[in-house]
Amino acid sequence: MLTTLTKFQSRRWFVREINRIFAQVCVRNELNGSLLLGLRSNFAAQRKTTGIRNYVTTSCALCAKPRISKKKELSEKKLTRHFVDHRNVKLLAGAGGKGACTFHSEPRKEWGGPDGGNGGDGGNIIIKVDRQVKSLAQVAPVYKGYDGDSGGSKNCYGRNASTTYIAVPVGTVVKEQGKTVADLSQHTQEYVAVFGGAGGKGNRFFLSNENRAPMTATPGERGQERVLQLELRTMAHAGLVGFPNAGKSSLLRAISNARPAVAAYPFTTLNPHVGIVNYRDHEQVAVADIPGIICGAHLNRGLGISFLRHIERCRFLLFVLDLSSPEPWTQLQQLRYELDKYEPGLSHRPHAIIANKMDLSGARGNLEALRCHVAHRVIPVSALTGQNTEELILHLRELYDGYLLTHGQGSGEDMPIRW
Repeated sequence: MLTTLTKFQSRRWFVREINRIFAQVCVRNELNGSLLLGLRSNFAAQRKTTGIRNYVTTSCALCAKPRISKKKELSEKKLTRHFVDHRNVKLLAGAGGKGACTFHSEPRKEWGGPDGGNGGDGGNIIIKVDRQVKSLAQVAPVYKGYDGDSGGSKNCYGRNASTTYIAVPVGTVVKEQGKTVADLSQHTQEYVAVFGGAGGKGNRFFLSNENRAPMTATPGERGQERVLQLELRTMAHAGLVGFPNAGKSSLLRAISNARPAVAAYPFTTLNPHVGIVNYRDHEQVAVADIPGIICGAHLNRGLGISFLRHIERCRFLLFVLDLSSPEPWTQLQQLRYELDKYEPGLSHRPHAIIANKMDLSGARGNLEALRCHVAHRVIPVSALTGQNTEELILHLRELYDGYLLTHGQGSGEDMPIRW
């Protein structure tokens, strides 16, 4: 009795000390009296129902200082580390399970016969499109499928191995020795890259009238092995094509919700960025910022092939010219030459000519000279000040509607996805 009373008194003393310390902390942090009263009443009610151990804590979220975390934007160099548009992958499917060689054993049944089951099939490896994945950076260089389970006695078959899935972004092209074997352009689209091996046969499979006690059991087959190349081609309706420092990234920031890296000094974008242009009728047009192309890009100078790859899926092009440079029409000629050398007829797709950097000196005179050398429509804009970007957005919608009328929504052709 005395021991029980001592424990009860010590517990009550511990509760009082906890209440006193908690009140001092709350007073120091300038909590009002009503909040303190409500917390203490809840504290006492919980003490009666649950005991001390459930509400004693070493930290208090109300008394802690708030932490304000500001998300920093990734620089172009860091974005380059995370974005991968080409990957070589070695795939090895799972092997089949071994067949069992066993005989039935039971009292008063001397000749039970063979009862070895077959092995399970090996696991396949499937490449599956996931719209949440934006890069091939998460794709490992080697994938090994799961092996099937071996067969057992009493005619028990081995379990088939589970399938291994590789998530890739929309627009991934699968190649083998330079030849395209799959074009994954739709969400949840799948391609069975390698098939697992078949399971081995147990001795029950070889039972016949001639052989009543077979001792033969086969091992499982090996899975397929392939080396594939995965290439990511940007899925967008329009592509901004131009030389480095032509203002493509700034223009994409001005007309869409994308935020590619820009700066006051000359540098070139290394990865394509996709922005969405929203219209009042809830239509969305995807615009891709293609990294800068240089002379000789079709010969893979300056990673030209890696950049030109992203233009193939664009249904119409926006040639961005720098009007601050002399003779800007020569830029258009060189860009068309590089596109046609990479893929014949690529520059003849529906396009528009964007005369950028109209806020700089000498741009007005170059604009008139450009219109004299080019018969196509020229849209003068300034990505820095936002001048005349409304005309560009409206003309972009005209190109998009013309593409839909020409090809149709249900033609089944390779169309960019709705973002």
